[in-house]
Amino acid sequence: MNQMTAEPLVTQALDQGVLTVSLGRAPAHPLSREMIAALHGVIVQAGQADDVRVIVIHGSGRIFCAGHDLKEIARHRADADEGREYVEDLFQACSEMMIDITHSPKPTIAMVEGIATAAGLQMVAACDLAYASVDATFCLPGVQNGGFCTTPAVAVSRAIGRKAVMEMALTGAVYDADWALVNGLINRVLAADQLPKHVHDLATTLATRVPGTVSKGKQTLRQHLDLPLREAYDMATPVMVEHFMDPDRRKYDWQA
Repeated sequence: MNQMTAEPLVTQALDQGVLTVSLGRAPAHPLSREMIAALHGVIVQAGQADDVRVIVIHGSGRIFCAGHDLKEIARHRADADEGREYVEDLFQACSEMMIDITHSPKPTIAMVEGIATAAGLQMVAACDLAYASVDATFCLPGVQNGGFCTTPAVAVSRAIGRKAVMEMALTGAVYDADWALVNGLINRVLAADQLPKHVHDLATTLATRVPGTVSKGKQTLRQHLDLPLREAYDMATPVMVEHFMDPDRRKYDWQA
């Protein structure tokens, strides 16, 4: 058994309510069909676990995640249908995982040390928050390989402006962390040696919040962003009322 086969697909570490999910198969951490199944399972389980309050997704080293395993896709070209059934299953599974990252009842944070490209960038954009090292770079390289990063652009277009995502998708160029910050793809750029502590401290703070309130508030926020102003307030107002009626948050009430 070689080193790549022996290395776990995903590892987990829970500390003070923060679950850090680290991608295996270094250095590229490719989203093979097997990796997607493993990661998706962890995300779903973490969303249902009472002891998990925040989820941090991390790909260590110079590559956060290189996207789909193109070699795996190429091998299925030998299938009778030239790989159609395989790629349909692959991209559907990936889309479902990305949706569950975004819709997780727990806050999700991407910690990006290096390159986030194609579906790897999609995963960054799918998270609620993203923090990056000064060494991080971001790319939608599909056009460089004769394709187009269509599904990654779904998540990215919900994080940045239309002109910016179109530039990324049409050029396939590599963008640095400062560009990503200015365009709203990430929340903050930090020195490489400061990134892990910053993310851990932030996640630990978020883990102290009332979980039911955070879950419902996060869900409502994402939903009303796509609504007209009046409908957004109509949706948000009753949820706000329920926040104040939640027994778990009454300890925060002001004392008369």
